[in-house]
Amino acid sequence: MWRTVAPKVQDLLLEVALYRQLSVEDREHLAAAATVEEFDKGEVVFHEGDPAEDFFTLVRGHVKVYKVMPNGRVVILEILGPGDPVGAVAAYEEIAYPATAAAMEKTLCIRVPKEPFFQLLVSRPSLARGLLQAMTHRIVVLANRFADHAVGKVETRFARLFLKLAAEMGQPGAEGVFIPMTLSRQELADLMGTTVETAIRIMSRWGKEGVVATDKNGFLVTDRKALELLAAD
Repeated sequence: MWRTVAPKVQDLLLEVALYRQLSVEDREHLAAAATVEEFDKGEVVFHEGDPAEDFFTLVRGHVKVYKVMPNGRVVILEILGPGDPVGAVAAYEEIAYPATAAAMEKTLCIRVPKEPFFQLLVSRPSLARGLLQAMTHRIVVLANRFADHAVGKVETRFARLFLKLAAEMGQPGAEGVFIPMTLSRQELADLMGTTVETAIRIMSRWGKEGVVATDKNGFLVTDRKALELLAAD
């Protein structure tokens, strides 16, 4: 179960690019309506079908957005990180959340009821532009992923995923680029639209070949050029 925690909302708003552009007065107005929520790994932020009454923005941690198909198979649609809005379209359209969102690690969110958020959106075009840019980026990412799933090889999709994660959150070091995100083999399979056996086989081979090593705290990309060659297929 999520918990409301104590950090000052206005300070956290300054950590998010979407809100940093607001005036002090606007941030105070938003902070008065907002709460800070903390989720442990595996806790659900919202379920598919829940009424979209709140707008969430990630401050720390990561959230996976997924659907459970009629056959019981789980499909991870996207992974969101700090600064990303969660559930914005559903809240704006006043529809139920179309998928479930769950924390992948200890995660901190700013939670704003949709009415005060969208009132501010109407009066502040710069905030509307920022939200539109974030939504457009998400649509492009999803469109590219669906195109990859339609025609791309599974190993190619894996290579593109790790290159993307390395570019977005990678920490360069002497042995390679460390990605501080833990993904189980099942989560990799759900994200890539394949079986867990295929995910195990690819990651095991990459580990032996020195391409990507799995660590308890994430992944270490040790041969970026090999990933780039695989991603180009």
